[in-house]
Amino acid sequence: MDKNITQDIKYIGVNDHDIDLFEGQYIVPNGMAYNSYVILDEKTAVIDTVDVRFADEWLNNVSVALNGRNPDYLIVQHMEPDHAGCIDGFMKAYPEAKIAASAKAFAMIEQFYGETYADRRIVAGEGDTLPLGKHTLTFITAPMVHWPEVIVTYDSYDKVLFSADAFGKFGALDTEEEWDCEARRYYIGIVGKYGAQVQRLLQKATQLDIQKICPTHGPILTENLEHYINLYDIWSSYRPESEGVMIAYTSVYGHTKAAVELLASKLTAKGCPKVVVTDLAREDMAEAVEDAFRYGKLVLATTTYNADIFPFMRAFIEHLTERGYQNRTVAFIENGSWAPVAAKTMAGMLANSKNITYANTTVKLLSALNDESRRQIEELADELTAV
Repeated sequence: MDKNITQDIKYIGVNDHDIDLFEGQYIVPNGMAYNSYVILDEKTAVIDTVDVRFADEWLNNVSVALNGRNPDYLIVQHMEPDHAGCIDGFMKAYPEAKIAASAKAFAMIEQFYGETYADRRIVAGEGDTLPLGKHTLTFITAPMVHWPEVIVTYDSYDKVLFSADAFGKFGALDTEEEWDCEARRYYIGIVGKYGAQVQRLLQKATQLDIQKICPTHGPILTENLEHYINLYDIWSSYRPESEGVMIAYTSVYGHTKAAVELLASKLTAKGCPKVVVTDLAREDMAEAVEDAFRYGKLVLATTTYNADIFPFMRAFIEHLTERGYQNRTVAFIENGSWAPVAAKTMAGMLANSKNITYANTTVKLLSALNDESRRQIEELADELTAV
């Protein structure tokens, strides 16, 4: 990517292709980017650091961008170690620099590094400003997007929002891939629980004249910002993004799978705009959770297992409810050979989810498909495709 974001703002981040699981759980086939920036003015400010594994590369990037100057400020927007891993190294390399962060961030800095930087700290609160020359930075608090100490930073001269983890995505910057898919998976997996807090940040952001968004992961957004902001509004208000039906299932001996495949074929035949079928035991759980939030209708199909439900289905529903799953239509397919309780169990797990509309038809398999369960599948397909 172009290292020059504007005449005065330079990109100094790094790409990580060594990582296999981000946060120890999210598959990242195209790696990750840890973004960091420097603003060159009468005074200079570095915004965020990177993972400590890339300390030498990043400190070299800082030095090259500064071209012999010393940084005046380090701005810490978020204390997660993939962004704050080099704070101590930076402060030792540049002993005259001051550090600007929220009060809660300074508490975490002491926890991570055993340092308070008492004589070098600038506590940044809502609306506080930091003049650099022609650039003036305004700090905006963004608690729980997605940690409590988060601030974002607005540069009124170049009209740039440094957005911390908001508007981030999986994937290194030297790979080409669609933004929406990996940003959606990133948002729902990592930030999705905090929709109300994201909404509050969006309300603040809409009061600003923003021409560029510089997140801590993923590409700098410079065109069609309405597209990205609209998606964030949809995701954080828990509205369906696309029309369609997701069918998430587990199957032990293939009978539940057969019922799912029959339903999928009938939905397609009846004109359903999109049908996504996911085997929860074999496919990436984060992708499955992403699709559940993407589409407006969800079918959960599983077996009764140990007087409960199959473990992968239980884990899937827990992922949904943890992230505030709501405003959707949900239907059930249950299977059991002697005492089926799957539908009741799944409904119970969703009991606290808001604005869930349950389909009138629940498909009940007693071991395998029969004429009655096929009729129920037809009925459910009609219900899910009704206008």
